Amino acid sequence: MGLVADTAAGVPLLELRALSRSFGALRVVDGLDLQVAEGEALGVIGPNGAGKTTLMNLIAGDIPPNGGQVLFAGRDLTGLPAQERCRAGIARTYQVPQPFGGLTVFENVLVGAIFGAGAGEKAARAQARQVLEQTGLLDKADRLAGALPLLDRKRLELARALASRPRLLLLDEIAGGLTEQEVHALLQTIRAIHASGVTLIWIEHIVHALVAVVARLVALDFGRKVTEGAPQDVMNEPAVREIYMGIDLAEEAAA
Repeated sequence: MGLVADTAAGVPLLELRALSRSFGALRVVDGLDLQVAEGEALGVIGPNGAGKTTLMNLIAGDIPPNGGQVLFAGRDLTGLPAQERCRAGIARTYQVPQPFGGLTVFENVLVGAIFGAGAGEKAARAQARQVLEQTGLLDKADRLAGALPLLDRKRLELARALASRPRLLLLDEIAGGLTEQEVHALLQTIRAIHASGVTLIWIEHIVHALVAVVARLVALDFGRKVTEGAPQDVMNEPAVREIYMGIDLAEEAAA
């Protein structure tokens, strides 16, 4: 696990080529190139407005790009909608959990297995049970999703995404709003998901959680890649410390 993308070792699982997206005159993702290897865990950091969530939306197919390509396992998915990308093996979670509140936890995951993975009812039920066990929700399978506490709603987001049997899982600030103890519990689940062979791209403002899982960080600003590399190297970059961590280097040097 944690392999760095290497074209010499074969086709990357995900490749973005000059990917761009604008909203009116605002360029939110600006000619971004990125490769992610099968089995890798990649973290993405940047300030608010850096284009992180828009990047996730472009990969998942929730919005179309204005330019560039999205390739998955060598296949060009650029023109495909989100449902077809899900069937191809890309799943995602959202910053704010969006369960079907009037359905049970089991029924929520069953929807992911049937409509995300295209499984028949018998296979979907088996997949739903397996995913609920993997995410620690099996004992809450019959509870209404709308009544779950925040940590379990986050776990349900993971479970619904995993029910579609993804090769690539996109995590969008999934640790946000949790207590430190809850973040630790969620990390255990995310580590287990990655260890099972699922490739991860994770956006997160809780950096210590991110670097506990990922092997590579990419820093974005105004939709452009500023730097990438091993997590500690990226966090020590002057641009990252100043722009993303709010450290004024001039003041630090004068102190």
